[in-house]
This record gives sequence, C-alpha cells and structure tokens, in this order.
Amino acid sequence: MEKPIIGITTGDLNGVGVETIIKTLSDNRMIEFCTPVIFGSNKVINFYRKLLPEFELKFASIKSFDAINPKQVNIFNCWEEEVMIQPGELTEIAGKYAVRSLQVATQSLKEGLIDAIVTAPIHKKNTQSAEFNFTGHTPFFKAEFGAKDVVMMLYADNFRVALITEHLPVAEVSKHITKELIMSRIGIIKDSLQKDFGINIPKIAVLGLNPHAGDNGLIGKEEELVIKPAIDALQQKGMQVFGPYSADGFFAHAQHHKFDVVVAMYHDQGLIPFKSLAASEGVNYTCGLPAVRTSPDHGTAFDIAGQGIASPDSLREAVFQAVQILQQRAEYAANTTNPLKRNHIAKER
Repeated sequence: MEKPIIGITTGDLNGVGVETIIKTLSDNRMIEFCTPVIFGSNKVINFYRKLLPEFELKFASIKSFDAINPKQVNIFNCWEEEVMIQPGELTEIAGKYAVRSLQVATQSLKEGLIDAIVTAPIHKKNTQSAEFNFTGHTPFFKAEFGAKDVVMMLYADNFRVALITEHLPVAEVSKHITKELIMSRIGIIKDSLQKDFGINIPKIAVLGLNPHAGDNGLIGKEEELVIKPAIDALQQKGMQVFGPYSADGFFAHAQHHKFDVVVAMYHDQGLIPFKSLAASEGVNYTCGLPAVRTSPDHGTAFDIAGQGIASPDSLREAVFQAVQILQQRAEYAANTTNPLKRNHIAKER
C-alpha cells in the first residue's frame, strides 16, 4: 500500500486541537507513515507555533492538491482572511472556522483527494447553525456519506467501547433503545471489527441499561423486554454476543478484557469507564462509514488551551490508527476477493 494521505482538521481554533497537531507533526518520523494535510490556514498554524517555540513544524503551504508535497506536512488553506484567535474562549468565530475546516476536509475525502480524515475536537455550542445542525462529528459524517447508520466507538489497544445511543439527554435514552436499534448497531460493530480490525469472530459484551442490569425486571423492564431479545436474535444469527451485564460489576471485575468490544447503552455508561481505565492514547472511531475517520478521545479542553501543556498522545494515535485501518481494509478486501482466502475466512467463522 502506498503512503496514505491523511487529512487533519483544526477543530475549534480556541481549543487544544491545533496545539496537539503541531506537537504531533513536528516529529519528522510521522512523514514515514503518511502524508499529512492540515485543513486550516498558515496564519492559524503560525499563531500557535509562536506559543510552542520548542516544537519546530516545517510545512508546505498549498491551495491545490496538485502541489502536495509527500515529504512534508502540508497545509491546505481553506481561508485567507485573518481570524481572531482567543485560546480558551468559546467564540462564534472559532466555531465557524472549525466547521469550514471540517467541511473542506470532508469534501476532499469524498472526492478521493485524501485517504482518511482525523478530526480535532469541536464544541457543540459554537458550531450549531443552519448549515451545520449536528450534535457532533458522528451524525455529520453519517449525513455526508449517506450511511444508513453509524456507531461511535472508542478504543485503546484491545479495549473497545461502542455506544447504542450517543449525545442524548439521560431522560431520553430509554425511549430510543429498541430491539431493532441494538441489532442494527451491533451488526455494524461486528462488521467493523472484521473489516477494520481484522477480528474474524468478534466476541461482544452488551451492558444493561438499568442498575444491576434490571435485576430480572425489578429495576426496570428494558433488559427483559428489549435488550435480551435483541441478544437472543443476534445469537441465533451465529454472532458471539453476550449479556446484558451490570455495568458497575462488569468493569469493576475487569470483564472487558475477555471481549473484543463492550457495547454500552448510553454515552456516560461507556465513556466514563473507558476514559478512567484506558491510557491517554484513546481513539474515537466511526464504525459504518465507507471512509475512515478517527479522532482523539478528548474535547476542546478550553481550560488548558494556549498554555502549551496539552498532550498530543491521543491525536498522534488517531493518525496512526487511520493509517492502520486503511491497511487492514485493504487486506480484508484482498482476502475477500481471493476465492482461496475467502473460503479460509468462512471456515474460521
């Protein structure tokens, strides 16, 4: 596989996104793995370079992909105008240009000009508009690529947590959890583990919604009426799906080590244990897209923005993982189009 072109968005201009990008790409060894393209502007990068004098980032400034330099970091200039940057502040202007970076990068991905996309964090409050009416990156990419459904999954090494519901108020969660949704999303997760991570027969754990996974219906009925029937139906299809497990005991007894992925019913149920137990190199991945999109597992971190102390570990890992998933997809495609290898995979399953 040729060295892939990885597009990287700036995220909120007042957050830690650009700082972590500079720290990551100032290491010249990154060029050995991919050709990075930052979607932003020279002026934004230079603003943060001055705050990070110990990190030397050399780049080629381009306005066309015909000028891309595979031996350097590239900045694709999405705008020329001066933009007010106020690290740590939630401003309308920073959200506007975060969306501009994301939209230009996504269009480039759709046109095949880049091979994968890594998105730095945005803030939901200052990105909302008539042209960007999404609660985050995941629903945006679902709409852009016309995917039937997608799943948010965070992972670090072999510890993976995927979500049935994402950015919903807790009061709304139970209304959205249906047998059909659980089956659809676990199907997407299983396909992604096979195609994107090379796990032929993934072992999947499913958490309950209620405390103690409902205690046989004493503490809520969702497990008995919705979650267990979904698990039974998936098992009948030959999938290795188990549960529902009580979330507190599951993580307290390190049960997650026994599975390829843990499926949580809602955002905090999965992400609090993940961010508590995973190393700092956690990555957010969107399962179910025809394209590859990764991101760091943290937010804009306004409280430390502009101070030069943000860790680049998660963003660096997101770049590495984008490259690795591209390679795994290529290998999977080669295996499934080769009759001999396809038969071997079928036997493994």
